[in-house]
Amino acid sequence: MSALVFGGSAQFAALSVVASGGTLGAALGTAALAHSRFLPMGIALGPSLAGGPVRRGIEGQALVDASWAMASRPDGTFDRSFLLGSTLVQYVAWTLGTVVGAIGGGAIGDTDRLGLDAAYPTFFLVLLIHELRSGRGRGVAAAGGLIALALIPFTPPGIPVMAASLAALVGLRRRPPTPAGPPTAPGPDPGSPHDEEPR
Repeated sequence: MSALVFGGSAQFAALSVVASGGTLGAALGTAALAHSRFLPMGIALGPSLAGGPVRRGIEGQALVDASWAMASRPDGTFDRSFLLGSTLVQYVAWTLGTVVGAIGGGAIGDTDRLGLDAAYPTFFLVLLIHELRSGRGRGVAAAGGLIALALIPFTPPGIPVMAASLAALVGLRRRPPTPAGPPTAPGPDPGSPHDEEPR
């Protein structure tokens, strides 16, 4: 599952549904809702990818939260090479970590006593802190948080995340280029005869 899905939120969501007695369809639906945030994120990323629609679609499979956040630029574009490279490293580590955990995880015992349950929200908090460096990032974070808080009491799990992720569409806006100042008139040529003092 880690090799195919490569997404912690979807995997944890699906496993929690199955563990609580839910159906496979409910698990897949919950996972799809958890990952629905990648739709607006992909829309924002698309113009920064290379090639036509097919190539951009293939490269878009490298879109994960950490790479998307770290590859973002202040002007709303993304560093394509950085995103692809960082995702490759994460994919290898994620898959190998899952294998190691599945084989030797039982030796750890109760993971709650180690506080490992705090690792996942801490990870997203670090990403959020990085985005809060800009005014636009603070505005998007505030809008997304308000949307999620408003919907949590009334909607099924996954819907608040999907709706809140729409705030990321603000990233589609491009900052207008800084207008160049008026051209400076060339100064007089020091060697021009007009610069000579009258005698």
